[in-house]
Amino acid sequence: MSSGGWLLRVGLLATSLASCAHAFYLPGAAPHDYAKGEQVDVLVNALTPMLSGKDDAKLKSLINYDYYNPKFHFCEPAGGPKSRPESLGSILFGDRIFNSPFDVKMLENNGTCQTLCVVRDVPGEDAKFINDRIREDYAINWLVDGLPAAEMKQDRRTGDIFFDMGFNLGNDEEPYSEENPALNNHFEIVMRYHTPSTGNHRIVGVLVWPSSRGGSQEESPDCDSEAPALILNEKGPNTIRYTYRVNWNASDTPWATRWDNYLHIFDPRIHWFSLINSLIIVMFLCVMVSMILLRSVSRDISRYNAIDLSEDVSEDFGWKLVHGEVFRTPQNPMILSVMVGNGAQLCAMVVVTLVFALLGFLSPSNRGSLATVMMVCWTFFGSVGGYFSSRVYASLGGTNKRKNSFVTATALPTVVFAIVFLLNLFLIIAGSSGAVPFGTMFLIVVLWFGISAPLSAIGAYFGSKHGAISHPVRVNQIPRQIPPPPKYLRPWVSASTLLAGILPFGAAFVELYFVLSSLFASRAYYAFGFLALTAGVFALTTATVSILFTYFLLCAEDYRWHWRAFFAGGGSAFWLLAYGLFYWISRLSLGSTTSFMLYLGYLLLLALLDFLVTGTIGFLATYWAVRRLYTAIRVD
Repeated sequence: MSSGGWLLRVGLLATSLASCAHAFYLPGAAPHDYAKGEQVDVLVNALTPMLSGKDDAKLKSLINYDYYNPKFHFCEPAGGPKSRPESLGSILFGDRIFNSPFDVKMLENNGTCQTLCVVRDVPGEDAKFINDRIREDYAINWLVDGLPAAEMKQDRRTGDIFFDMGFNLGNDEEPYSEENPALNNHFEIVMRYHTPSTGNHRIVGVLVWPSSRGGSQEESPDCDSEAPALILNEKGPNTIRYTYRVNWNASDTPWATRWDNYLHIFDPRIHWFSLINSLIIVMFLCVMVSMILLRSVSRDISRYNAIDLSEDVSEDFGWKLVHGEVFRTPQNPMILSVMVGNGAQLCAMVVVTLVFALLGFLSPSNRGSLATVMMVCWTFFGSVGGYFSSRVYASLGGTNKRKNSFVTATALPTVVFAIVFLLNLFLIIAGSSGAVPFGTMFLIVVLWFGISAPLSAIGAYFGSKHGAISHPVRVNQIPRQIPPPPKYLRPWVSASTLLAGILPFGAAFVELYFVLSSLFASRAYYAFGFLALTAGVFALTTATVSILFTYFLLCAEDYRWHWRAFFAGGGSAFWLLAYGLFYWISRLSLGSTTSFMLYLGYLLLLALLDFLVTGTIGFLATYWAVRRLYTAIRVD
């Protein structure tokens, strides 16, 4: 196939996968057909910090708050708020969904100004709490028929109109100020509906324009009259009247594509730039490794196989001289095998999750489905982790198989659970709705230690049954002396590992920005086509760099490649950590200790998981390459 045809096919594949993020998803729930006059439930979710529309806007908090937190004094339904069932992933991501007192009926109440409730005697302490949340750009989140209430905005770069999920709690910009922010107590609600058949209506969009209305809060509302803003007094009692008006607008948007307006990709050219940049990097590396392996290695193998082994081998043969040492047991083989096993389990989880996402099963209408699928996959892929850990441990010469199986099943879950539990304590102290309930925490423990651990033991059993991986050369009884390596390969110099991690990180850092914005800034991310392609290029780059680094190490007659290959593959985790700190400086302005600890804790977790995944990819790819390399030489 010509190079032009190959590039054309790659481009078509990238386009088709990327389009999955925009056009194809399985909603996961059947559409609800409303009759005229039927009640439409407006559900409320937790309040979340958001990025304002300013170009230099920074996220000011990472703490979610329950909508019915007593300090907000929002209107409650008769009989008190009742929670709605949520998925595991939805709870972990901080969703807390309740019913509300809004009275909305299909195609009724059109244009009628209504009072939701009047809240009296709001103390100055609570007024200060509300004003602080306004200064931190908190957003109110509603759900109607599975759709989030949103504000209509325009992308400044492309001019596209999109729906930005959530709307402001208040306003501290001109003509207001941070000292006297205005509380939004009036909501203009626009319900977009589509009528596929006579008498049956479906909701395809929910827009909210919040505004602040001060003046006398005891008088009957007039939604059309001009009124001063509502500024809460932080020193005395306050009265707040919440009002709303509903308008129904017919739309040509069918129910199946109603999420298209919400799933807005900011400047798709950036994603394409990232993808092309990644492809260039991986092609460059593949060409470099191919030249080394096909030219240098093939020539060396031919020369090595042609000499008389009874004669002294010239010292310029580098990696051939350590054939009797290259498969010697490294230091701490159990720790290495446990890390590889856990990394393999994470890799399997990532691959399957991306496949589900590309097929459209992780619809945004199923809140928390992404986190739920990841948790379930991690749990049931415990067998993968146990199998890989057991086989690697046996191949490295380990003998304590039971201890290896136990540590593989419990080490990573224990570390992750300890970090999450500590962060959860900070959330509880801060009164955040993002704190994971005890029941959910117990369920996670059951999943990890009740299902994943036994599956890991089963995988370890089959791994031990298959035994160690055969090595093409024998290991000498007496270790060979290692000559002084070049400076850039010395173990005490971390530059080699860091340099090895630059290229994989460079292949994915642009997409990483959108992922971090989705995790911390409540931005919807659904470009799974770009993400899958980037992940594939990232994995290939990691494997290639690790193989290349190990080849240089063996040429320097240093046979201690096992740990070095893992660290070379996992070097991108350092750059992920560094980029996370840069993102903090450039996009965050965290003012509380809780937000600081949350961001730092989640960033460390991301770096740890990335280190295990990429380190495992680098080690396994290097192991395969080393076996292939020494299989090709003749040793008597």
